[in-house]
Amino acid sequence: MARIDNEEFYISAIEMYGLDARGLNWHSKEYQELRFEMLLSMLPKNLCPYTLADAGCGFGDLYLYMQRKKRLPKKYIGIDSLSDMYEIASIQTACEIYILDICQEQLPHTDIYLCSGAMNILEPAETVAFMQNCYNSCEYAFVFNILYGKKQSETYNYLTKENIHAIAETLGVTKVLFKDGYLKDDITVAFIKKDF
Repeated sequence: MARIDNEEFYISAIEMYGLDARGLNWHSKEYQELRFEMLLSMLPKNLCPYTLADAGCGFGDLYLYMQRKKRLPKKYIGIDSLSDMYEIASIQTACEIYILDICQEQLPHTDIYLCSGAMNILEPAETVAFMQNCYNSCEYAFVFNILYGKKQSETYNYLTKENIHAIAETLGVTKVLFKDGYLKDDITVAFIKKDF
């Protein structure tokens, strides 16, 4: 069970801020896009040969960012657990979007899985299940950003590098890459399954 109600967490933000980054509980569009930049910095420059899934796609903002940066993959798939996100992302991206519980349901197999912030409100066991499902469903890599540090929170999920290494070990991940220092309390991680 999530720390807080996932649907309420996002729907209340959408009602307050509309269809922008704050409607997804990001501090600002700039912070959201910096996280996107960090994700993409861990991938090949040319994404045209690869299929990519966006786990917790929200409004499809990552796809729109990639489109603007001219770094689109061969195929983009969005996945979210909320029907409101499904509807908005379907319209905004015109791509294939799925409504799935990423922690529990079978995911489509793609070359790369990305996740920007969708694990930030999960319980520890859910976080591991989410990572495992994404990692098992990718050919090359699962790249994600998550809140970083030792903070204790009733709402948010913070992990240290030690926590992440321990999770990677349980999942059989042998190559883990980190990027930090770009934002306070945030880290971007790549679980590499096979080199690009």
